[in-house]
Amino acid sequence: MKMAYITTASKKVEDSTYVVNRKKEMDKQGFDYEEIDIGGKTENELRKNLKDKKIIYVEGGNAFYLLKCVRESRFEKIVKELIKKGVIYIGSSAGSYIACPTIEIADKASGHNFNKCGITNYTAMNLVPFLIKAHYNPDEKEELKEKLKNVKYPIRPLTDDQAILVKNNKVSLLENGKEIIF
Repeated sequence: MKMAYITTASKKVEDSTYVVNRKKEMDKQGFDYEEIDIGGKTENELRKNLKDKKIIYVEGGNAFYLLKCVRESRFEKIVKELIKKGVIYIGSSAGSYIACPTIEIADKASGHNFNKCGITNYTAMNLVPFLIKAHYNPDEKEELKEKLKNVKYPIRPLTDDQAILVKNNKVSLLENGKEIIF
């Protein structure tokens, strides 16, 4: 299956070696992917880039910059249309944050001081009805509970060894360890 590997969020971080490592691993595994930066792209350009893809994998990095580019390129509109046609969306870190109703967790609990790229409205793509806290570490549970006590959406913390699968509105934890409940 052809995959779009969206690396936009990595363009605004100091160390993006994780992208190099991920591409090496995908090459080693024989993945058929095209690296795409949605920054500066028009809706028509993205439609052309994504038309033959069966998987859209959105990599991590700066969630604020990614959200800015999502809005400017109309990526959300295209992704929602493609998902309805059976295309699989995969988000890693910032890529999972933008799948949520908002990216507020990237501001309140990410542990990074990202350049917010002028983003003040954190409304995201709303592909899932909850917020994901990527890179969760159990040592930060109490601190996170305090930081996130006024968040209006359910929170699904994920360690780096976990993933969530949403299929036909059913949510399943693909786990290495137990589900974390706040």
